[in-house]
Amino acid sequence: MSFRPTQLRIAVVLCAAAWLTAPAFASPETATITYRRVFKGSVPEFIEIKVPQTGKATFDIRQLDDDTAPEAFEVGQPVRDKIFSLALELKNFNGQDLDVHRRIANLGEKTLRYERDAEVHETHFNYTLNSAAAQLQQIFEGLARQEGDLVNLRRAMKYDRLGVNDALRQFEGDLDRRILPEPERLLSVLDQIAADSRVIDIARERARSLAERIRTARNL
Repeated sequence: MSFRPTQLRIAVVLCAAAWLTAPAFASPETATITYRRVFKGSVPEFIEIKVPQTGKATFDIRQLDDDTAPEAFEVGQPVRDKIFSLALELKNFNGQDLDVHRRIANLGEKTLRYERDAEVHETHFNYTLNSAAAQLQQIFEGLARQEGDLVNLRRAMKYDRLGVNDALRQFEGDLDRRILPEPERLLSVLDQIAADSRVIDIARERARSLAERIRTARNL
């Protein structure tokens, strides 16, 4: 069977149109890992962070009675790669029992969930001795703390400039404990505080010092 030139051009156009309108096939890049912690009576009571292999991550940090309000935020590729590498060690949570199964205090239910199209695996634990799972928990809790510090600083700048120094001290404590995966994400707000003459001098100086410390550590 042969096509005339006009017929061939029509066939090519139709094929291209079909390709453009067809749903995209799944790929490994569509995978998402979710961490959720629910601990009634703590502050915050609810943390949920979703990190896809590409694209915007989201966080939802609140008390249980508050409305759901996930927000987008940036997560660097090295942190994403580490998250997915640790998940792979745990077979993407397929059939994984991570809880220590001992009578210990309630530390909140943690959930790790892997999703890629129709493939979904998740596991739950109160406390785990599994190294990969503990590292994942540490990364996600660090991301939650990091975004919490950023939100606190922005809120203080907008509504309570006298409270900026307290927010900076909280961030500095988290930085000292090395629990923040990407403290450089806060550089822009630190620079903003340092340059704002409406903020008290001690806070401006602390912001400058913290920004310099982060930049120095990043360049090592």
